[in-house]
Amino acid sequence: MGNKLYPIGIQSFEKLRNDGYLYIDKTALIYKLVKTGSYYFLSRPRRFGKSLLISTLEAYFQGKKELFDGLAIAGLEKDWVQYPILHIDLNISKYDSAQDLDDILNDYLTNWEAFYGAASSETSLALRFKGVVKRACEKTGQRVVILVDEYDKPMLQAIGNKELQEKYRNTLKPFYGVLKTMDSCIKFALLTGVTKFGKVSVFSDLNNLDDISMWNEFIEICGVSDNEIHEYLEEELHVFAAARGISYDELCDELKRNYDGYHFTHNSVGMYNPFSLLSAFKRREFGSYWFETGTPTYLVTLLKKHHYDLERMAHEETDAQVLNSIDSESTNPIPVIYQSGYLTIKGYDERFGIYRLGFPNREVEEGFIRFLLPFYANVNKVDSPFEIQKFVHEVEVGDYDSFFRRLQSFFADTPYEMVRELELHYQNVLFIVFKLVGFYVKVEYHTARGRVDLVLQTDCFIYVMEFKLDGTAEEALRQINEKRYAQPFELDSRKLFKIGVNFSAETRNIEKWIVEE
Repeated sequence: MGNKLYPIGIQSFEKLRNDGYLYIDKTALIYKLVKTGSYYFLSRPRRFGKSLLISTLEAYFQGKKELFDGLAIAGLEKDWVQYPILHIDLNISKYDSAQDLDDILNDYLTNWEAFYGAASSETSLALRFKGVVKRACEKTGQRVVILVDEYDKPMLQAIGNKELQEKYRNTLKPFYGVLKTMDSCIKFALLTGVTKFGKVSVFSDLNNLDDISMWNEFIEICGVSDNEIHEYLEEELHVFAAARGISYDELCDELKRNYDGYHFTHNSVGMYNPFSLLSAFKRREFGSYWFETGTPTYLVTLLKKHHYDLERMAHEETDAQVLNSIDSESTNPIPVIYQSGYLTIKGYDERFGIYRLGFPNREVEEGFIRFLLPFYANVNKVDSPFEIQKFVHEVEVGDYDSFFRRLQSFFADTPYEMVRELELHYQNVLFIVFKLVGFYVKVEYHTARGRVDLVLQTDCFIYVMEFKLDGTAEEALRQINEKRYAQPFELDSRKLFKIGVNFSAETRNIEKWIVEE
């Protein structure tokens, strides 16, 4: 009972099947994919099962029928033909220089050429790839299957480095262009990645590529749906609940709150991140598993470069064109953050074609905000979790002076480059702090130009705060009273603190706070 082998980090379908790991059957969708088209692109966040999908397709096109016994495709496929397969995985380098990409592609080509032959006239990487496809088809008598995992890794690693990104683009564009020029020799092709680079980038010539990232019929091809949890892990749900000392329903709610909520189109079912979900089942405890595997710093680079107001993340709005692809110069951070899995679709205005975005679940929201803290505030990565713990403790015991002194330390040594965007900087730091505190106590946070007002509630205390930029703490307190921000709590039994705070542009820090009890 509850002794399943969870395929955490297992990316080989053959290993998964031969070694008895849990497999949530996606083969009916894979069969549909193969039989209804030839060229596909799929973007999904990291740790969402893209590599396993590629590996499953590879086993299928190798004709390894025995690996699919008992799965949906076994009753659908009758022929099980073996095709020549060219599988490229670009997730194996740091891509610090243009040579890194050349070396990886050259290694793949050299190995294929040893098997299928080479021609002296094929001097470029793209020409060599074209030659390999042609000879593989001729030698085997079967058209070629091309599978590319993490096609976008070089481009992503070069975000912020325009020159290097241009070099990668100039290499990859003609290389991937072979998928179009060699159509007669290609049976099937799938490219997967976290993001889709569009416009003048690597995909500009690939108009034969079906982008299924937002197609409802293939939403469940990666990830785990609620129905699949109950189909494959029903017994384990009861074991998990017993281990946590909570009810079955409470466990299901907690799993949903932490790991569900990914929507890749506006009318689709929510999907769970499989890495986080299965990690929780294996350990029988809730954790921030996705973030244990790292968060790319290029996301923070983008947010800071474009002076992004972090508060917008919770209710960002955009259209399908923006969501579908990013440009090679990354002039808008939103599509990158969406495609990386930190935001997801929360709603859709059909009339205007506008998508509303937000965090998919608590794991992503809390993990990402925690990750941002050291990049915006004067606190190191090691200390930041403890600082939030101290903030929460201070507000829970009514020690507002310690709270504000700690907040002052977060603004200390604000870099001079922030001065031009000081208003945004102080609002971003406050947003991060109060967002993190809000995971443990109740926080209502509102911003307007030059000011922030918030209500913070604990079991014993209510804090009504007004932050001013280059005003006075007295003005801030007066505003609380004049606009009667505290009125909803006047009959509350908890102790009420009204706090006016001023942030000085000159000192780039909290200058003063005054409290009325």
